[in-house]
Amino acid sequence: MAVFDWVLDPQKCLAEEEVTRLRRTLRRLAHLAAASGQRVPVRDRFVVELALATGLRVMEIAGLNCGDVFAAGEDAWLAVRKGKGGKKRIVRFSHAFGKTYLQYLRWKQAVGEATCHGSPLLVSSNTGRHLTTRALQKAFKRSAAKAGLPRRYSIHCLRHTYACALYKASGYNLRLVQKQLGHARIATTQVYADVMDTDVRKALYRLYQSTGNDRGF
Repeated sequence: MAVFDWVLDPQKCLAEEEVTRLRRTLRRLAHLAAASGQRVPVRDRFVVELALATGLRVMEIAGLNCGDVFAAGEDAWLAVRKGKGGKKRIVRFSHAFGKTYLQYLRWKQAVGEATCHGSPLLVSSNTGRHLTTRALQKAFKRSAAKAGLPRRYSIHCLRHTYACALYKASGYNLRLVQKQLGHARIATTQVYADVMDTDVRKALYRLYQSTGNDRGF
């Protein structure tokens, strides 16, 4: 299938209400877990926040080390050492997520996890090594179920959600989205513009109905 033939299903993007519900649920569970010494809910919450703040592919999340993330004031970014096709890139993220990241590092230190430059950012409770992509997928499914989200969502849907949100927030700047996501071709990024076209059509239809014009002549 050619790149330009790929069409993104709008149902693969979480709605704003669903993102809010997911975050609230995981925040509550993480606070309860931290108070009782449990690690998994705290880690699971950070996985979701990381994905929503950066749009990384699951394999890119799995490969992160503590030294790959830099958060100091307004200057906040992470280095993807081995993205799709072995490519490297810098991904910028918000100051708000930078604070979340620093809180997570302090938590790692408090529970005895290493935070030196080469240490895994996300540690498996079983192996002490990087979480695998499979483990990350399961972590998201666990989180989504607790928040009551549809079963169709996968962790990759967080990347789609991030891309759509960034496209809107950037004033529909496809080049910026392309750079953040690490797409080799702008045609790949174009699918998010197509999703926004669907949003526009839905909004116009709702507007049409709200004015009573759906009754015809």
